[in-house]
Amino acid sequence: MSVVLAALFMAVLDSFIVVVADPSIVADLHASDSDVQWVLAGYQLSYAVFIITATRLADMLGRKRIFLFGVILFTLASVACAMSPNAGSLIASRVVQGLGAALMVPQVFAFVTVLVPAARRHSVYGAVGIVMGMATIGGQVIGGLLIGADLFDSGWRMVFWVNVPIGIALLLLALRYVPETGSATTRKLDMPGVLVLSVALFLLVLPLIQGQEAGWPAWVWACFAGSAVAFGLFVAIERSLERRDADPLVPLTLFKQRSFSLGLILVLALYALIYSYYLALSVTMQQGLGLSALGAGLVQAPAATAFFVFSMVASRIIPKYGRRVLEVGAIILAIGYLATGILLVSGPRITPLLVIPTLVLQSVGGGLVITPALNTVLSRVKPESAGVASGVLSTAQQCGGAFGVAVIGAIFFSSFHPAEDGRVAAAGHAFAVASFGVLVFAVIAGIVVFLLPKRPATQG
Repeated sequence: MSVVLAALFMAVLDSFIVVVADPSIVADLHASDSDVQWVLAGYQLSYAVFIITATRLADMLGRKRIFLFGVILFTLASVACAMSPNAGSLIASRVVQGLGAALMVPQVFAFVTVLVPAARRHSVYGAVGIVMGMATIGGQVIGGLLIGADLFDSGWRMVFWVNVPIGIALLLLALRYVPETGSATTRKLDMPGVLVLSVALFLLVLPLIQGQEAGWPAWVWACFAGSAVAFGLFVAIERSLERRDADPLVPLTLFKQRSFSLGLILVLALYALIYSYYLALSVTMQQGLGLSALGAGLVQAPAATAFFVFSMVASRIIPKYGRRVLEVGAIILAIGYLATGILLVSGPRITPLLVIPTLVLQSVGGGLVITPALNTVLSRVKPESAGVASGVLSTAQQCGGAFGVAVIGAIFFSSFHPAEDGRVAAAGHAFAVASFGVLVFAVIAGIVVFLLPKRPATQG
């Protein structure tokens, strides 16, 4: 588990570490705003679209084999990113890197369900939540440190070079310590399901990523409509396969489990708020307050520490207190966003010291609710369904993140007018509006928490 959790950290980190590198990439590669957007979007798009297919391939061919292939692909793509001579090659390399992440990440959740005894899963899922949360919140801290250090005059390229020794070590350790597992019930790949679901996810995620930048033109709404049609067709295909006792890509019976269906909504809401909020924070600190990449990252360091501490607390007390831990966490999380918004609209000019306390409060709540959420989704899933359930969970995380960035990004940038209001004042206003927007996601997450089963499953 230590080996696969390190791979999970690396994959999630690369969704966020690039954010602080944007100004350096623009200066070095003469990249346009659209190019920079696609450096982020290319990774997220291929990651989201191929996750579920990767889980079914792993069920058929072996999870260790697919995991190893993902590590190799991710590492080679990181080399290509670090050596990119122009924006086009960097974007292409990021797409391949996202595919490598899609092959690695869902296997982590499946390994937990299949290899860890049911009585200990809550603590291991706690570790998974801590790793993902720290990679999310700490990504910009680490990116800022790497860029600020400028080792070997590498500048922004170090955020990719750092993956290479880690990837090589992971490959060697996984060959030695990770056992092979698969699903005896998966006999063949549902190719019609793969194609239709891939189209549905592509048509959903692409406009979420690009819509705000493009100004929400007609093609965005056409994509959403096409995605809805494709998802409907996908459900019809899967139902037909289930009636014929064939191998559907996603067994629809999974969604009959209340903890799984509600848990997915919870994950969507939580990752919508966490992805979007830290992007808005980075822009506020760098473009608004003029901080360096390192300075912007260090603003988040206290919050990252609080998240780590309270994630550890959550993993220890969730077996005893069950859902009440998530309830308390959801309430604190919402209060943290509300406090930030009220503080910023009440008059003081935004400074790092002004927002750090409320960021810490948010992370206290986040540690208590985000970490146990993963166990909530997967705790009652049978081992033979672990692969596909993990794939659906990972897809929900990516889709939730893309949706959150689209919505909160639109709210933030429509409120950010530095030319009219001055850079600092504009940043404070926009970040306050974003805080109130994210509060809506936090409230949705809180409502879902109170609908969940009161205690996690004690058996797999």
